[in-house]
Amino acid sequence: MDALRSLIPVDGRRLVCPYCYSRFTERHIRFRCTGRPGPDGRVCAPVEDTAIRAHLGRRERLPPVFEADGRRARAVCPECAAATGRQVCATCHAQLPVNFGRIRSRMIALVGARDAGKTVFMTVLIHELMNRVGSRFDASVGGSDDHTRYRFHSDYETPLYEEARLLGATRRTGVTREPLVFRFTTKRRGLSGGRPQHTLLSFFDTAGEDLTSAASVEANLRYLNNADGIILLLDPLQMEGARRLVPAGTRMPAPGRVENRPLDMLGRVTDLLMSRPGSANRLIRVPMAVCLTKIDALHGELDEGSPLHRPQPGTPFFDESDSQDVHAQIQQLLHRWDGGGVDGHVRNHYRNARYFGVSALGGVPDEGNRVRGGVRPYRVADPFLWMLSEFGVIPSRDGA
Repeated sequence: MDALRSLIPVDGRRLVCPYCYSRFTERHIRFRCTGRPGPDGRVCAPVEDTAIRAHLGRRERLPPVFEADGRRARAVCPECAAATGRQVCATCHAQLPVNFGRIRSRMIALVGARDAGKTVFMTVLIHELMNRVGSRFDASVGGSDDHTRYRFHSDYETPLYEEARLLGATRRTGVTREPLVFRFTTKRRGLSGGRPQHTLLSFFDTAGEDLTSAASVEANLRYLNNADGIILLLDPLQMEGARRLVPAGTRMPAPGRVENRPLDMLGRVTDLLMSRPGSANRLIRVPMAVCLTKIDALHGELDEGSPLHRPQPGTPFFDESDSQDVHAQIQQLLHRWDGGGVDGHVRNHYRNARYFGVSALGGVPDEGNRVRGGVRPYRVADPFLWMLSEFGVIPSRDGA
């Protein structure tokens, strides 16, 4: 295969950087010099990359970036004449994943108020994808670049799983941070045998404060405009009806300020999605997974036959009938726990929404924020697997 052949986008649309969520055409992909000597011995010295610092918060000295036709897999540095295949985003200069533009990319926005448990949820979800869920679907899940692999292990997985301590609150986007980008690979069956099917997954964990006003949403979370799916985490312990029902001694979040109330949080996300071109007077098409977190704290309030007492399905497909049962149960609980406004808002604004009940830890951390007894997640992967089934990445059918 010609190494210089054009890389055609999967669906002909503009590409979206999985790190900064800017849009650009394939032609505008840039290249980074290797920093190795060119044919005549010239070498490009490393310099601080101000784009990476501004967009991703990294201070790095790297070989320079230059313009070339991004439809080609390689280019020649105009300074040292060395050939390079290191393609980077035109905006943030992050190195793009291998075969970017030929692999379907999916941007998953993870949003919610402060103390909803977003960072813990994301950490446990990715850990589950790499382990139990990967085995269930015969899938391979791993970081798409060395930076993601290092950050996830050192900053997320090690503190929670090896040191048994909760992760700190996510910083506001005024302090720049970057998403975690993973590759989800399964085998697509065909006449010629199994062929790998790759999907890039970009997770961006928002700070709760980033959703406290319409202005901050617009300024700091532009990635929502390019999201293929949204996972919205709502803490039922912020709902007055649920707060009255939890067992005595349960650690409770401080009563939310007005701007952090679940319905207001959902409304601001909806406002931004409605501003997309072609969204006027139409139901929002982006799949929305609405998750009630910390469901373990309210297990005692569930009926004996509740689907939330069932274990997570273990079949190699998304169990649609089980998911519909959970959806109906959460819908009832929202009305019971003074969250009926959330249900009304979702039904009147979203074309494709599904409710979930999850617990990332499976129990309540102690006063020192230590996770005693280890992480015991419950249905954390369900909203994500629903989205993958909606995208056609994994099969979906009614369980027997």
